[in-house]
Amino acid sequence: MAGCTSSGGDPPAAVVSSPAACQIQYVVRAQPAGFTADVNVTNLGGRLRGWTVGFDFAGTDQRLASGWSATWTQTGTHVTAAVAGTDLAPHASVTAGFDGVGPVGAAPARFTLDGVVCSLKVDSDATAPAADPRTPALHVSGNQIVDAAGHPTSLIGVNRSGGEYMCVDGHGIWDGPVNDAALAAIGSWNAKAVRVPLNEDCWLSLGSLDPRYSGARYRAAVAALVGSLEAHGLVPILDLHWTDGSFTGDGSQCASAAAKCQKPMPDTNAVTFWRSVAQTFRDDQSVVFDLFNEPYPSDTSTMSRGQSWDCWLSGGSACHGLGYPVAGMQQLVDAVRSTGARNVTLVSPNSYSRDLTGWLAHRPKDPTGNLAAAWHWYNDGSCTTADCWQREVGPVAAQVPVVTTEIGEMDCSSALVDPLMNWLDAKGVSYLAWTWNTWGCGDGPALISDWSGTPTPYGQGVRDHLRSR
Repeated sequence: MAGCTSSGGDPPAAVVSSPAACQIQYVVRAQPAGFTADVNVTNLGGRLRGWTVGFDFAGTDQRLASGWSATWTQTGTHVTAAVAGTDLAPHASVTAGFDGVGPVGAAPARFTLDGVVCSLKVDSDATAPAADPRTPALHVSGNQIVDAAGHPTSLIGVNRSGGEYMCVDGHGIWDGPVNDAALAAIGSWNAKAVRVPLNEDCWLSLGSLDPRYSGARYRAAVAALVGSLEAHGLVPILDLHWTDGSFTGDGSQCASAAAKCQKPMPDTNAVTFWRSVAQTFRDDQSVVFDLFNEPYPSDTSTMSRGQSWDCWLSGGSACHGLGYPVAGMQQLVDAVRSTGARNVTLVSPNSYSRDLTGWLAHRPKDPTGNLAAAWHWYNDGSCTTADCWQREVGPVAAQVPVVTTEIGEMDCSSALVDPLMNWLDAKGVSYLAWTWNTWGCGDGPALISDWSGTPTPYGQGVRDHLRSR
C-alpha cells in the first residue's frame, strides 16, 4: 500500500503507489490487413506493483486481434493492457504491443496508467508496408533466388505449424506463441526463413468457423506475423496447406469437404485464396508464396501417372475421379500474377511433393520468371541416398531454384537428415525443417521441447547444422 515502508533504515524499495505522472509512446505500423502497435510506458511516479494501461480506439472499426507482454482486453472501443505482480520502478519503461484489425486511423487521444492520464507521443506510419529492410526483396535469377543486388539468398530455416489447423478446430489461430521472444528463439538457431502453413477456409471465412479466428481476424494475424518475422530478419514463406474438396479415395486423410486435412489437389477456392493473398502482399517481395503443400493425384488410383501430371498442371477435367472442382498449378500461378504480384512463388511436385521427376516437363508458365520448385524429404520415403538425390533433384536444381520446404526424420534422430542437409548445402538448395512445434517426437518430427527453443534430439542436429553454416 502507498506510504508503507519496511522496518529499519532500508530504502523503501517495496513501496507501491499510484504514478504521479507517466508518459506513453505509441508506435503504430500499417500492415496489409490491419496494423501493429507498440505501447511504451514510462512511469514518472512511485514504484508500481503491477500496472494497467487504458485507452480508447479512435474508430469503432478498430479491433484488438492479439497482444503480447500484457493481458489485453477490449470492451466496445476501450482497450486495457494489464500486468500483474511485476514491479514498474520510478522512471522505468516497459513496452507491450498488439495486433489490430481495421484501418490504422487516428491514434488514441488519451492513455492512462492506473487511472492517471499520461503525456503522449505518437509515431505513425499509416502507409501500406513495403519489405522490412531487415529482409531482402527477392527474385529468381537462373537457378538461384537472389536479393535486389543479385546476391544469392538461401531460404534455410524451419516450419511453424498451427495456422493450418487451429482455426478449423476452433482453438485459435496459432499453436503456441509467435511473439518477439518466440521468433527470437527461432532466429537464435541461425534460421533465415520460416514457412507458415495456412488454411483456405480460415483466410476466406468459408463454412461455419468461429469469427474470432477466421476471416478478417485471421488475415490480420497472418499479416502481423509476416511483419514480425521480417522484423526479426526472417523471410516469410506462406504455404496453402489445407483446402476444400470431398475426397475419400486412396490416400484420403479425412472425409470432410472442408479444409480439415490434406487433399490430393487444391479446389477452385484456392484461386480466390491466392488472388487475395497476392493482393495483400504484392508490394512486399520479401514474402514468398508456396502454392500448395503436398499434391498427390498420382497416389489416388483414379488416373495413370501421366494423367496425374496433367491433372497437377491443368486441374479441371484432367483430374479424373477426384470428385470436386480442382485447380491446377497453372491456375494458381495465374491467380497470383493477375494481381501484379511478382513474389517468388514455389510449386510443389506430385506424390506428396516428393517426386520432382516430372516437374520440368510440366512446369507452369510464369511471365515474371519468379518460379521455383519445392520438394519434401522424410526418411520414410524411398529417396534416401545421395545417388537418388542427384538423380531426382539434381537436374531440376541445375535449371531452377529448389526449396526443400519440408525435411524431417521420424525417429527423433538427425543421423539421416544430417547428410541430406550437407548435400543440399553443396548443391545450393534451400531447406526448412519440420517443425518448430512442441508436439514431442511421437507425433512426427518436432524440433523443440519448449517455446524457448530447447531442441529435441532431432532438433539438436538441425540446430547445430544451422549454426555451423
